[in-house]
Amino acid sequence: MIVTVTLNAALEVSYAAGRLSWDSVGEVSRARYLASGRGVAVARVLHKFGHDVLATGLAGGTSGELIRADLARTGIAADFTMIGRESRRVFGITEEGTGRVLRFREPGPYVTTEELGRFAADYRRLLADATGIVLCGSLPTGLPPEIYGSLVSYAAEAGVPVILDAGGEELRYGARRRPALVIPGGEGDDGTAAELLALGPGAVAMLAGGGVRAVTRDGEWAAALTAGAPQDAAMSRGALVAGLVPGLLLGWSWPDRLRHALALASTTGSAGEVNLGAYEQMLSGDQLKVVQL
Repeated sequence: MIVTVTLNAALEVSYAAGRLSWDSVGEVSRARYLASGRGVAVARVLHKFGHDVLATGLAGGTSGELIRADLARTGIAADFTMIGRESRRVFGITEEGTGRVLRFREPGPYVTTEELGRFAADYRRLLADATGIVLCGSLPTGLPPEIYGSLVSYAAEAGVPVILDAGGEELRYGARRRPALVIPGGEGDDGTAAELLALGPGAVAMLAGGGVRAVTRDGEWAAALTAGAPQDAAMSRGALVAGLVPGLLLGWSWPDRLRHALALASTTGSAGEVNLGAYEQMLSGDQLKVVQL
């Protein structure tokens, strides 16, 4: 079982409305409520490909209930630790006719020491059946940046490999505990691949120039879309992370890992839906290439 961890899970609220303007009331024609957060996005893609996956993390309030309900509706197993504060919401309002989108993102909830302790106990319980751990995303208020380091250490003690997708100090604390793979994903300066590799992880994978680059102690590889690929392909970070998981667990070569991950990232929509036809076409054709650096 692959366990994805989202400590700052969110409820994505999407509205479709008519013309938007200030100082007026907009009529919503369609509303959608979707569990989100980077680890949840990874779980969606892994589930789509038939992997045994469980989503965990922290969730609270009405938003937390809707997060769990959405995952249950889509058949994704979930085991979130309850917190007292409301999970954050991300609002997206799409203006019909123009397609313009206005987004609002709430801050994460405050998490108490007691709640963190309960989550740590739940996490260590899940490690007994885990074949791999994916730690993803930002931290809510109240959690120390070294939390990812502790979670990597717990997994190492249980003999479970870890992929860490984070940024900033959280990334550095986790990288020092030697996870199998780190994927820098902060909004600031996370350092170069060589600097991160020196901290101790087995490998570093980085988004770069519309593609992905992997740096290991045995070599470096880069995957990119070719001129024959759709030029409007948007990269789904959650799908990219999910695409690197099976290769780690099954021992694929780095070229195969990167091909799978980049094909997934390029053919997955914002709600986590994978276009399997486009994915298979990209893998079997000449729309992407991998080179050793």
